[in-house]
Amino acid sequence: MKFKNIVFTIIFLAIQVSFSQSKISGKVVDKENNPILGANILIEKKGLKQQGTSTDIDGYFSIETKENGTYKFQITFIGFKSYKKNLNIASNTNINIGNIVLEESFESLQSVEIIGRIRKDYNSDYSFSATKIAIKNKELPQAVSTVTKELISDRLAFQLPDAVKTISGVAATGLYNHYNIRGITQADDGQVLNGMRTRQYYFLQPITSHLERVEVIKGPSSVTFSSADPGGTVNMVTKKPLAKKRSSVGFTTGSFGTLRATADFTGPLNDSKTLLYRFNAAFQDADSFRDLVNNNAILITPSLSYVPNDKTSLNVEMIYSKAEGNLDRGQPIFGAINGKFDINSTPITRNVGASNDYYKTNELIFMANFSKKFTENFGFNAQYMKQTWNEDLAEHRFDGTAVDINGNVIPTLARMRYDQRQQFWETDNFSAYFNYTIKKENITNKFLVGYDATRWERKIGAGFLRARRYLTVNGGQANYDPSNPDNFKQMVVDGVTMPVPAVPHFNLEHPFNGARNTNAYNLSELSIPANLNTSNGIYIQNQFKIGKFSALLNLRYEWFTDIFDYKGNEQTFKTSAFVPRLGLTYEVTKDISAYVTYLEGFQPHTNTVSLSPTLEGFFWSASPGRFDPLESSLTEIGAKGEFLNGKIFANLAIFNITQKNILLGDTYNLESLTTRGKQRSRGFETDISGYVLPNLQLTASYAYTNATIQEDAIKEFIGKRIGGSPEHNTNFWGRYNFNSNSKLKGIGIGLGAQYVDKRFTWYNPTYATERVLLPSYTVFDAALYYKPNNTNMQLTLKINNLFDKIYWLGGLNPSRLGPGAPRNFLLNATYNF
Repeated sequence: MKFKNIVFTIIFLAIQVSFSQSKISGKVVDKENNPILGANILIEKKGLKQQGTSTDIDGYFSIETKENGTYKFQITFIGFKSYKKNLNIASNTNINIGNIVLEESFESLQSVEIIGRIRKDYNSDYSFSATKIAIKNKELPQAVSTVTKELISDRLAFQLPDAVKTISGVAATGLYNHYNIRGITQADDGQVLNGMRTRQYYFLQPITSHLERVEVIKGPSSVTFSSADPGGTVNMVTKKPLAKKRSSVGFTTGSFGTLRATADFTGPLNDSKTLLYRFNAAFQDADSFRDLVNNNAILITPSLSYVPNDKTSLNVEMIYSKAEGNLDRGQPIFGAINGKFDINSTPITRNVGASNDYYKTNELIFMANFSKKFTENFGFNAQYMKQTWNEDLAEHRFDGTAVDINGNVIPTLARMRYDQRQQFWETDNFSAYFNYTIKKENITNKFLVGYDATRWERKIGAGFLRARRYLTVNGGQANYDPSNPDNFKQMVVDGVTMPVPAVPHFNLEHPFNGARNTNAYNLSELSIPANLNTSNGIYIQNQFKIGKFSALLNLRYEWFTDIFDYKGNEQTFKTSAFVPRLGLTYEVTKDISAYVTYLEGFQPHTNTVSLSPTLEGFFWSASPGRFDPLESSLTEIGAKGEFLNGKIFANLAIFNITQKNILLGDTYNLESLTTRGKQRSRGFETDISGYVLPNLQLTASYAYTNATIQEDAIKEFIGKRIGGSPEHNTNFWGRYNFNSNSKLKGIGIGLGAQYVDKRFTWYNPTYATERVLLPSYTVFDAALYYKPNNTNMQLTLKINNLFDKIYWLGGLNPSRLGPGAPRNFLLNATYNF
């Protein structure tokens, strides 16, 4: 009997607890009654743990509490003033607050991105980096395409190329960190981190788990980022601390021996929530479908934000990244037969490397952002970044087709070269500006004046050991000269007499990828001269709005110094330029705005940035700073819109980009260098993303690009397409979640497709026959999501290249094609708590 009483008492108490829960619900809208998605809802009672939730696509929220009493109720959403209220909650009651109207507050937009965002969808409605300060994309007279962390997560886009491929007008040019944007391929330093310039070779692609979003700012942005690529700039924005506690861990396995793990923890460190933290970590151990290629990496990114009040904020973060794998130079194909290359002459898995090759990088970045408002209208912002980056490389790579003693090509043999290389880089960035805002009735004027500086230094001690070409009788190495065969050592293979290579040939018909005895090579010692580049700029910016018209005016003056053989036999080159931007925006309706913009770009030639990839060998031996800098300009008109009460974002842009002063010549003949003259890229693009239905979210894009050579030292090239540029590029991704009242509740499906038109390999060669035309391709991806009821876990099964299409992402030249991966799968489990 006593036992029954105990059981009865426990059941009674459980029932009382279950029925004593109270619920607070409501809807959050703006002043025009549009629902606000992703608003942060918080309730807090002294002595209890803070509770929180977010509004859904229709602006609704619901949150439960088990104890009665007085609660602090708060709603926050960036760009709007906070809503605060005390609520008296009685047991077992439901409180419907109704519609809560948030008042817009542009002043609450962070001038420097220090606190993370709560929003949880594929859209990002404002940008910091395009103008140095926060501006709504709808008011920005320039196309900016964004990939949010939610889209990155849904697509399991663990590395940068997987993230940016959904953006209009962006196509990979191979297996490295170069992207063709609006028909123009980026230079080696084409990536920006939190609006700051970096310097490294992303031969092993960066991990995305610590990124809040990836922005592609279209067109030359030299007025914002110093010298910048004419087609566009990829800006990676890191995750910042949140005032709300969140934790997440994820584990992934899949094809090609892939194992990955991620962790993300954030929240306040004190009761007043003035000190916030975030800690991200990621690990990868993965092979590839490519022979002897792997990519193992570890990433650790802690950050702290101090926000004592609404006028002062400070963020400090570090990024440590260590990668070890192989430098994948791509698939080599047989030499040209009758002037044509056959891209199917070798399998896409073919790699000429050896099992004892390696590529190791270490990167450490420190960043600090500070923002201070002296008054409601007057503020100061500063940002600093220190980056160190080291590489250690040993590789066998393709060096051309083999020849016999008469100089005839042997297409089945690849001439090889071997390199051991070390480099040490250090980069410093500093940016500071004052901003002043004037508001009078329907007139707003935001004035900004600032200074920034960047310093890139390749440190003393860089160099490499190299064996390449053919062995001469006196022990040297040289290009083979069939007119003087007696100057070279000779050998006979299968009845064919040929010069002796410095590194044994790779037989494309009978490949060998085992360990190779590099001690037998006659290695030459070569140093890589230290180099120092400095860039300084002062700029003014004025963004003003009168009624439905707004304008963005910029003028920057930049002076640039390139010191070749720094601290040695120095060669110094200096150049400077004024860089303008003028943009006008008109609010056609409350949902649609139209814009027109003109801006210019400025890129000095240095021996550290490969603006002309055919000259990569030149940059070890001299500085091209004596040549006129690469200059570019953009004219763009477009429209941006928000539809279905802000659930859908769309843009359309028509653009014209020109660039001139591109270096061209023989890679190893410095006297042959000249400037190409002019390239032009014209076209239009459109992006659309958002919730079509409450349970269907999608992103889609299309770009048409006509990128051609306008002036060239080789007349046959004039009018031809720029290497690496597809004419048509289309992308789609959508996720559908079954309704809660469906028998399939908890299940979601994802489907994506990418079409890239045919394009030439990137490098613009000396002879037209050296260009390879890569075929167009369409690749489909699919995903299945499962989120069990009453859990915070999600399982994802992703299948890439669903129909096992053979295709090529791009290529640098016939010996360095970048094939896409065959069908493969990823299985991910993520738990949020």
